[in-house]
Amino acid sequence: MNKKGSGHNLTMLTDFYELTMISSDDINPDQEVVFDLYYRKAPCGGQFAIAAGLEQAIDYLQNLTFTEEDLAYLKQVGDFDDAFLERLRHFTFTCDVYAVPEGTIVFPGEPLMRVQGPWFQAQFVETALLLLLNHQTLIATKSYRITHAAKGDVVLEFGTRRAQGADAALYGTRASYIGGCHGTANVMAGKLFDIPVRGTHSHSWVQRQKTELDAFRLYADKHPDNCILLVDTYDVIHSGIPNAIKVGLELKQKGYTLRGIRIDSGDLAYLSKQARKMLDEAGLTETKIVASSDLDEYLIRDLKAQGAAIDMWGVGTNLITSHDCPSLGGVYKISAIRDQGEWIPKIKVSENPKKITNPGVKKVVRLHDRETNRALVDLIMLEHETIDESKPLEVFDPVDTWKRKVVQNFKVRELLQPVFKKGKLVYDLPSLEQIRDRVKKELQAFSEEQKRLTYPHKYHVDLSEELWHLKQKMIREARSPK
Repeated sequence: MNKKGSGHNLTMLTDFYELTMISSDDINPDQEVVFDLYYRKAPCGGQFAIAAGLEQAIDYLQNLTFTEEDLAYLKQVGDFDDAFLERLRHFTFTCDVYAVPEGTIVFPGEPLMRVQGPWFQAQFVETALLLLLNHQTLIATKSYRITHAAKGDVVLEFGTRRAQGADAALYGTRASYIGGCHGTANVMAGKLFDIPVRGTHSHSWVQRQKTELDAFRLYADKHPDNCILLVDTYDVIHSGIPNAIKVGLELKQKGYTLRGIRIDSGDLAYLSKQARKMLDEAGLTETKIVASSDLDEYLIRDLKAQGAAIDMWGVGTNLITSHDCPSLGGVYKISAIRDQGEWIPKIKVSENPKKITNPGVKKVVRLHDRETNRALVDLIMLEHETIDESKPLEVFDPVDTWKRKVVQNFKVRELLQPVFKKGKLVYDLPSLEQIRDRVKKELQAFSEEQKRLTYPHKYHVDLSEELWHLKQKMIREARSPK
């Protein structure tokens, strides 16, 4: 694995039904099709997600190749004929791919990615693309929610030991940094992705020394420039903080500063207030207070509302697993096929309105106020449609169609950007810092009410009038007796 996390051949990381499907059509396997990858419901009670994982998706698509060992295994486990296995032997990805850049705010129903090309290829890549984009988008979104609740405080990702496997830890850390975390305890992720690494010590460091004070002094002697002491091994108020103060004053006499104390249990609001008072009275006003212990965005929000004197937050399990909403639920649906040179829109109809797909070859545009850059509305449109920025535009809710408004003095921004053309990469990969900057810029276009953790003010994602009429027509046709 190199610095960017590439080097994996994930070709066989797929659902078996992808192979049974693409092996079943030997008449027209190269028919050109379009698939949309999107999610149906925003995670954790919010209304949007932060797109992440594109870099790893690109790496996957660039390394698609079946080895002889792969082909031997497939011959053993499936009823695949030699012609199909020979086709896999020469598998080359030649599709066009459009995607929203990492760090883009995306809403339910909006394609994060559009794959266009031979059905044989476009169908096969479904499983891995969903895995790569679903996971990091989910964790980046959770990270944003947590850092948003912290209101500018430093938030560190502490979740490696609770992640669901090594890849979940590494790429979850990457996604948490995209979403707003300031650093991580994960050393490998720090090395691979240039994420700042941070760490203090555990309770065992204190427990194995004769006294808590001995443990603190030994640690401070080895790390005088970056000494943060864990003060809740025995008793925060009567032991941990007093001993930390002793060591802090000793460091001060040597020309150093006690960087911080960490509280990992108990009533964090009460204990942090008491700690701040004790530290300040001892003259250690520069010493920061770090809190951990099963934090999430809701607890951080409540602690700040209670005036907790906490400067830094270490968040583990609830971030790296997105504990209260552990999956994004992205889907990958065919939306058009080319027949005799003409695009034929396709739709999936369901009793559940959210599962009815949007047909046709589509794009997503975001309308921004020309003067303030505030996001006004998103439109899912057919690819050939255009918008005249010089004229007012009426938009309407695709469900409650009587809800209409006119937007004007706007500029149009297309969210989907070309990534692959005929299988060739045409996209310049940004750095992780550039992706983090994009998140910050994106968030500035939305109001605080729209970014509220619970019951946010609704931001509208509408269909163009032409797409809406096409969808209604196709639903009626699909429901009519055959």
